Amino acid sequence: MEISSATAAPSVRECPQCGSRVPADGQYVEWCAACDWNVDPGAPDPEPGRVAAFRRRLAQQYGDQLSAEMEHGSDDGAPRARNAATALAFGVALLVHGMTALLVVAGVLLVVLGWDTGVQPVCGLLLMGVAAALRPRAGQLPEDGHVLYRADAPRLFELIDEVGSAVGTAGVHAVVVGAEANAAVTTYGLRQRRVLYLGLGLWEILTPQERVALLGHELGHFAHGDVRHARVTGGALHSLAVWSYVLAPTPATNPMDRFVNAVTFVPRWAVYGLLHLLDRLTLRASLRAEYLADASAARVGSTEAAVALMDRLLVADAVEPQLRRESVAAQMQGGRGGREARDQAEQGLWERLAAHVATVPEREYERLRRVAARRGHTVDSTHPPTHLRRRCAAAAGPHRAQVTYAGSREEAVGAELAPARTALARRVIRDHAG
Repeated sequence: MEISSATAAPSVRECPQCGSRVPADGQYVEWCAACDWNVDPGAPDPEPGRVAAFRRRLAQQYGDQLSAEMEHGSDDGAPRARNAATALAFGVALLVHGMTALLVVAGVLLVVLGWDTGVQPVCGLLLMGVAAALRPRAGQLPEDGHVLYRADAPRLFELIDEVGSAVGTAGVHAVVVGAEANAAVTTYGLRQRRVLYLGLGLWEILTPQERVALLGHELGHFAHGDVRHARVTGGALHSLAVWSYVLAPTPATNPMDRFVNAVTFVPRWAVYGLLHLLDRLTLRASLRAEYLADASAARVGSTEAAVALMDRLLVADAVEPQLRRESVAAQMQGGRGGREARDQAEQGLWERLAAHVATVPEREYERLRRVAARRGHTVDSTHPPTHLRRRCAAAAGPHRAQVTYAGSREEAVGAELAPARTALARRVIRDHAG
């Protein structure tokens, strides 16, 4: 998708499919609102693989059903079934981790008891190496990222605390500021401290109240939980993904390849079975958690802000290309003015990005909504399609904002983010082109 800030009046052409009038000014994808001609010219290929296809089918089955239930306020009406599925998922995850523990025990025994053989210790070390790759991992803060703690940005953490209280949870211990058009929450360290990842590529294109809705959505994940991202079940999914990669069949180009594929057939399908079972037990709850997080966004930031946030997410894919264009344009300013041009490009980068996205017309938003509806769960099986999320957020209201973010408060938070904004603008301009 290409977005431009040009203001020339668009020309009109005839739709080749139905003959309707289609705006054709070269700034956006030409498409027909009457018959959807060319509405999605760049549809990506779905993720290949048996597991990905299974997840897409599950997401389609659960996503549409959950959307209808959330819109009607029924919220699937089966807490006992949800609890049973969660308990069973926990049991399957413990089984997976038990397999990893057995590898460690077997490896240690081979090393200790077979030391004189020479071969057994090598096998034991190999098993322990596999177990190390399968082990659950505690998250870590990036060493080179812009990490903010409460003392660094008290007004930002005050806003996060207020939003967290409104959605029924606590705040975070750290905020990692990046340049991407995204936001997320997770935990880090053995003590499972909370961290918010805040991408300026998304934060800067939002209005103040949309930013509150964004924080409400992310903190809503802590309030409502997500079994797929819990430490035990999330670690099990990681382990099974590693097993699937290790045991994947290789092209049978010689007898040895056929022999290895035959030997790994049973464990490979056992891993597939466990992975499918864990997906079936957790994916519905994960999709439900997304809808509940959107409802939190609407309650804390207002229904209007939450719906507008969904639209902003539709154009978030345009942020990365725009930042790259900014970088390339600055890099092409050679000669004596090269450094000065880069300095000028760094100044006001985020303001230009926000102004750029603000020029996107309603027609383009409508096209992207239709694209989201057509693609459904084929792009991302772990999140509901944006058009369904938008519809559910709108149906949950109307809600007025519980937390407001404007005036001196916005200025204070902006001042706290200023060092990160400057450093990240420099990184985008000087490193992005490479």
